Amino acid sequence: MGLWLLNNLDTATLAILIVGGVVVLSLAACLVTRRLFPELINGVTNDVSRTVLELFGAIYGIVLAFVIVTLWTELEQVQAVVTSEATDLAVISRNAHSFPDDVQKKLDRAIGDYVHAVVEDAWPLMRDGKNSLSATSGKLEALYGVLQGFDPKSGSEQAFYSQSVERLNDVTAQRRTRILAATQQLPPLLQVLTYGGALVVMLVTLLYGVENLKVQLLFVGSIALLVGLSLTLVLVLEHPFAGEVSVSPHPFKEGQLSKYWGG
Repeated sequence: MGLWLLNNLDTATLAILIVGGVVVLSLAACLVTRRLFPELINGVTNDVSRTVLELFGAIYGIVLAFVIVTLWTELEQVQAVVTSEATDLAVISRNAHSFPDDVQKKLDRAIGDYVHAVVEDAWPLMRDGKNSLSATSGKLEALYGVLQGFDPKSGSEQAFYSQSVERLNDVTAQRRTRILAATQQLPPLLQVLTYGGALVVMLVTLLYGVENLKVQLLFVGSIALLVGLSLTLVLVLEHPFAGEVSVSPHPFKEGQLSKYWGG
């Protein structure tokens, strides 16, 4: 559901939907609570509610901060991995100029096929949180095949050949990291703490009685707004390849690699 929302709604609309939903439900629950338990209006549970809200609020704030920082860090790391993968391919492409013409043409063809497969075949799968290993396996094997079939003669060829093999091995490792990142989600325990914690905080908030209805609605609505924004941020960051705030495939189209796209 979260992936569908990210891939079909822009971030602003998604935020309005989630935040608005949380606020409306919280305000409606507040009105229902006042009607079912009118004694709460007099603040008979306020001392307990205040203590519990402060305790849960502090714990939930720490958990939420940990989750958001972790997801943001992972997003940056995945973008760095994608950039490194593209950079290594660009280096191999440049090194090919030191090889015989026939080898250079084969390498260019293999690199072009690989970057197109990454952007056009693998990326849509990763955007949907699916495993894209098979989308580029054949193209990667073709790249290895070109280098394995080349026997460098001169010292210059040997030096650039060794570097190209090393870079291709790095591409393989970075590719696997990228694919794994697309299929990973928050661990179940953190999901329970993130979304379940939000529910607990809002329930405790409803037990805090205020005689003036407008003041209580403002109180509940403000906390619901903060919780809704936090949950939106978690959802946006949880899937690094989905939505507007996501890892971009542009490194595979820039610089040295742009020539494989007609640039």
